[in-house]
Formats: sequence, structure tokens, C-alpha cells
Amino acid sequence: MAYQIIDTHAHLDDDKFSADLNAVLARAQENGVSQMISVGSNFSSSRRAVALAEEHKQIYAAVGVHPHDAKDVVPRTWDGLRLLCESSKVVAWGEIGLDYHYNFSPPEIQVDVFRKQLEIAGELNLPVIIHDREAHHEVLSILKDFPGLAGVVIHCFSGDQRVADICLERGYYLGIGGTLTYPKNNELREVVSKVPLERIFLETDCPYLAPQPWRGKRNEPSYLTAVIEEISRIKDLSPEEVAAVTTNSAKSFFGI
Repeated sequence: MAYQIIDTHAHLDDDKFSADLNAVLARAQENGVSQMISVGSNFSSSRRAVALAEEHKQIYAAVGVHPHDAKDVVPRTWDGLRLLCESSKVVAWGEIGLDYHYNFSPPEIQVDVFRKQLEIAGELNLPVIIHDREAHHEVLSILKDFPGLAGVVIHCFSGDQRVADICLERGYYLGIGGTLTYPKNNELREVVSKVPLERIFLETDCPYLAPQPWRGKRNEPSYLTAVIEEISRIKDLSPEEVAAVTTNSAKSFFGI
């Protein structure tokens, strides 16, 4: 493999990987995915992500509470997550944000939990990984109240060009994954064509959102090659250049 890349957003603690994680990691390495960030969605998954990161040198972790799980937060949740951040393998706080598509947690609770986590991430000087589904305006409005964050990446970016422009003006990064390869996702391809390559992070969100060749199946880090190929096609660049630029940006952002 001619390049080495980082999957900046994976859920390797998911049960779908419990039977064959070592094989998944081997395939990742064979396809140039040399490092991965396993991202938490609640205290339990964050703890598992940190444990995986401690066990495997190529895995790093992010800890946090996903908007779906906001309703289950109790005061000791924050104490537990802060303790996890004592690990040197924790490189970000996330994924956090708002999800107004499913509303598995009431919107007002989502907002409160989102704000609380931005405060903690600011205190700990950790960059944040943002979940934003059908909540672009409110997510951006809340983030504006926290200008001193160590860094912001909008995971699985789904906004239009106007939203992308606001993110770029503020210095945010856009996480781009398998949805870029879906035939009907012309708007995202148009956005990617205009966004500077150095502001794009590669991600799978595995086991979810597999690229088109594997759509509907379990996603995994090795499939990131399909995302690189699509960005290369859109921007008329070599896969090697896409890999090098996005990886350098991610290493700097996450401090790895």
C-alpha cells in the first residue's frame, strides 16, 4: 500500500466487531489504514473504546455522550468520562451534538448535555467530534458560544454549501465517509469539490454507513479506500495526495 491513513471515526467497540476484531484490524493495515479513532457514544462505550486503545497501539479513543443517549446522563457520568481522559490514548471528546431526526432524547435534554460536554472539552483542552443530524442551525449556534475549543470536526457532514462555508470560516473540519459514494448524494460531492482538502478528515463511522460497494453490509476501516478514491475522482488528485494531506491534518488536529 502506497499510503498510510487514519480512520478518524469508528465504533470498534460495537458488538458487530466482537467476533473478528483482530481480522478487521489486519485488513485495515493491509489497506493502508494504520491508525483508527474509536469513538464513544455513552460512558460504557467510551470505556470500551479506551480499553481497546490501551490494548492496540494503532487505536486511539474519543469519549463522550451521543445525543441519542443524552436522556440517560446522570451526574456521575461526567466524573467517569473525566477519569477516562486520564489515559494518554484519549485524543478527543465525542461524539456529541444534536440529532433531530430520531429525537431518541428530548431536544431540550440534548441541548443541555451538548453544552455541558462542550464546557468539559474546553476545560480539558480536547478537540470535539460533532454529531449533527437535521440540526445544522442550532448546532452552529451553540458552537458559536464556545470559540476557544481546541478543535471542531463535524462528523459525517451532511450540510449544504452555506453550512460548509460557515464551518470553514470558523476553522472547523468536515468528516467525510461512505455517504460520499452514494449515487444520490450529489450535494455532498459538490461540497467536497469546493472544500480545501486540508479541511477534510477521512472516516468510516463503522460498522455503519458502508461505502456503495458494500452498502447495507457491516462497514469497517479497510473500506476507507473507497472514500479516498471518490475524493480523488472529485478533486482530480492522486489517492496518495488525498491520503497524505488528510492524514497530516488529522494527526495535527488529534495530536497523534
